[in-house]
Amino acid sequence: MAASKKIAVIGGDGIGPEVIEQAVRVADAAVSRHDRVSLEWQRLPWSSAFYKQTGKMMPDDGWDLLQQHDAILLGAIGSPEVPDHVTLHGLLLPLRRRFDLYLNLRPAYLFEGVQSPLRDKAPGSIDMLVYRENTEGEYAPIGGRLYVGAPSEIAVQTAVFTRRGCERVMRAAFEGARQRRRKVTSITKSNAQQFGMVLWDEVFKDVARNYPDVQTHSLLIDAAAMDFVRKPESFDVVVASNLFGDILTDLSAIITGSMGLAASGNINPERAFPSMFEPVHGSAPDIAGKGIANPLAAMLSAGMLLDHLGLGKSARAIRNAVAAVLKAGKPRTPDLGGNATTTAVTDAVLTFL
Repeated sequence: MAASKKIAVIGGDGIGPEVIEQAVRVADAAVSRHDRVSLEWQRLPWSSAFYKQTGKMMPDDGWDLLQQHDAILLGAIGSPEVPDHVTLHGLLLPLRRRFDLYLNLRPAYLFEGVQSPLRDKAPGSIDMLVYRENTEGEYAPIGGRLYVGAPSEIAVQTAVFTRRGCERVMRAAFEGARQRRRKVTSITKSNAQQFGMVLWDEVFKDVARNYPDVQTHSLLIDAAAMDFVRKPESFDVVVASNLFGDILTDLSAIITGSMGLAASGNINPERAFPSMFEPVHGSAPDIAGKGIANPLAAMLSAGMLLDHLGLGKSARAIRNAVAAVLKAGKPRTPDLGGNATTTAVTDAVLTFL
């Protein structure tokens, strides 16, 4: 092998470790066949169980340890035994901010062989790429609570929008659109949120002037939610704030067949820090340990990771193998109407690889 890439693996909670280990198998197989690079995986035990043992979601030297890697592959974080705000604010959200992973990239594609819950949608007719702002907006940890437990209790949550934050994710979306169908839709709610979202709209218009070759649209979040269902084929690249992008991409995952197919990347385009890739589906504690979780989203996320590292041949091979298994119609995990195991689906992907 000519070189190696160091990848930190955080299996996390629930089905996270189950699907991530299968994604690692597939990534190793793809790289060994298509790229002269070795992958060095360092598994880190950071999870809700780690928190219960130590009182922390990650050790004090965790940031330094992660920065020694080229990328991060995350399974899922979240457990019924630990409050969500503890797990989320103890690892995932700080990681996005600390490493300036301001671009959350979430593709949604209707593969051949997968039935959309929407009527009469042909394979490939739904093909969108959501650029979600990932470090500020509605998820900024600014606010507080006063008079806790009293009838007069107050909670203040402040959304933060900066010109810099809006501009850089929008510029990334326009650059991405130039590689696709040259259409960008901005999601807003400036009719009700007169400060943050009005700034969002103004920046979108400013950035759009630099891309006269790209068609632009602006949609209120409620209209966008309707159109994701009513006419999803009309979307190409979508750019949205932290909250709006989070909600819409769960919807885009479902209309393309299953959360078990939804991949994502938390990306620092400047590559000053390692980017992190994860399936969108979460820890799914209700099926954890049963061996029936769909590993395809984790594999597609690993494919995005490899693509980010410049291993495009391997990334395409993974996507093509996943597409081939879905087109064949079997094996399928329960979320796609089958009864196959996680391992059986992985074996099928490896066969196509």
